[in-house]
Amino acid sequence: MLKKSQEIWEKVLERLEEKVGRGSFELWFKPIKLIELKEEILTIEVPNRFFKEWIEENYVNSLIEVFNEIANFNGQIKFKIAEKDKDRELKKEVLQLENRTKKLASKGIFLNPRYTFESFVVGPSNQFAHAAAKTVSEYPGSVYNPLFIYGGVGLGKTHLINAIGNYIVDHISGLNVLYVPIEQFTNEVVAAIRHQKMAELKEKYRNIDVLLVDDIQFISGKATVQEELFHTFNSLYDKQKQIVMASDRPPKEIQDIPDRLKTRFGMGLIADIQPPEYETKIAILNKKAEKEKIKLPEDVCHWLAKKIKSNIRELEGCLIKLAAHSSLTGAPITMEMAKTVLKDVISDEERPITPDLIQKTVAEAFGLKAQDLKVKRRTKEIAIPRQVGMYIARELTQLSLSDIGKHFGGKDHSTVIYACKQVEDKMSKDEQFKSLVKSIIERIKP
Repeated sequence: MLKKSQEIWEKVLERLEEKVGRGSFELWFKPIKLIELKEEILTIEVPNRFFKEWIEENYVNSLIEVFNEIANFNGQIKFKIAEKDKDRELKKEVLQLENRTKKLASKGIFLNPRYTFESFVVGPSNQFAHAAAKTVSEYPGSVYNPLFIYGGVGLGKTHLINAIGNYIVDHISGLNVLYVPIEQFTNEVVAAIRHQKMAELKEKYRNIDVLLVDDIQFISGKATVQEELFHTFNSLYDKQKQIVMASDRPPKEIQDIPDRLKTRFGMGLIADIQPPEYETKIAILNKKAEKEKIKLPEDVCHWLAKKIKSNIRELEGCLIKLAAHSSLTGAPITMEMAKTVLKDVISDEERPITPDLIQKTVAEAFGLKAQDLKVKRRTKEIAIPRQVGMYIARELTQLSLSDIGKHFGGKDHSTVIYACKQVEDKMSKDEQFKSLVKSIIERIKP
């Protein structure tokens, strides 16, 4: 049986290398050992806690997906840590985390136990959203209902809405909390319709005290799911139950949803999270290093904060990657080691600012493809991002107005002038829009 399991494991590793790329495979999967594959439980040994946390956060779904593909396995993964950690304080933290996980599981709540207010680093870029989330967690259903948090990828939205749930579970007894990514809600609606179990779905979602919905932007274009969410929202709101939503854009910029939903999303408090400032990134790195007992030299810390422009998830990922490499090799983290280990993630050469780079960054910020900004269509969802792209190209490059126009759908110089004027006017009247444009520029600038 073990021999057969090892054969399956070898095939899984081959498929994973194709799926995640050689660099990620060599670092995160090659050191893993298969301990046991039994019924619905896969037990694997990882070198240390860094591996366990990083794989749990980023690769568990990929592992299960590949195992299911190769061995028809869709069960649970258990981790065994190879290293003997003698740090009593760390063992205490691990035990607390395990207890919290068990507590949540016993209540059927699928929150991330690591995402708490204590582990969230507050700075000017996220201070307002953090304060709003903390208030909602202390007085659910009484203030800021609904709370709508938006911001770019990896900036802490999911952390905050999980922190709300964890705080309520820890401090307010008797409240029924439900966290659900919108993709899961969509799948449940589809399954309920198919199996004629809509009554059960309504019972589940309309009789809770706190609903936390993640990635709400993915409801775009799904009319049946929108209809069910609309009635669920109304039912909970009328009963003064707390609703919290997270999105990568504000309600008015979510495409293909009816105005009645946009209105409800925005009828409470809307709080945005911007990319972190340099000082906040330093604080995040130091707090993570202190918590994980990582010896992070000051020069490496400042280098990471300077090089990783906007994504906290990427910032923490680089730190864990360095810690894992240091733990495996026994070598301390140094600047030379950091540049070698992270060479695929961070380049010391400053990238030139080109129209392609601007289009890619603007498109990501608006949830579009870069190619959308190059076509001649004039729909509203493309027109505004394209105007922003032309404005940024004028600000950050030496291109002539005519050359900028050519890169953005063959526009002439007068169209570029008009686009820049429109963006400037909108920035002077709309602080959220101004913050968005400034954050895009910060992500582009070396």
